Amino acid sequence: MQRIMLRAKIHRAKVTQADLHYEGSCGIDADLLDAADIKIGERIELYNINNGERFSTYAIQGVRGSGEISLNGAAARRAHLGDLMIICTYGPMSDEEIATYVPKIVFVDEDNHFAGMKD
Repeated sequence: MQRIMLRAKIHRAKVTQADLHYEGSCGIDADLLDAADIKIGERIELYNINNGERFSTYAIQGVRGSGEISLNGAAARRAHLGDLMIICTYGPMSDEEIATYVPKIVFVDEDNHFAGMKD
């Protein structure tokens, strides 16, 4: 049996841009994508800490080192600039994989720059 488990999370990243007329997606600073091992085009779940909205889209690469978290297309209606987001990915895992897997939990500073990983 496979279970769907948390694979990675970027915790409390601030929305820096919103573009309703872009085709859709969430732009994430490339440094944060690398730290969380989130791939371009991967489905992500977003949780808005400020208003409780929960929605999904896919990741695109933002400018490395910029702190970018941009919501595009319909996602732009789910948050305001400055809202804090939790960005997660999930994946199927067997019970054997679950026994040893540790999700990548990425923390950011007030400018959305990489601030460390959960031990």
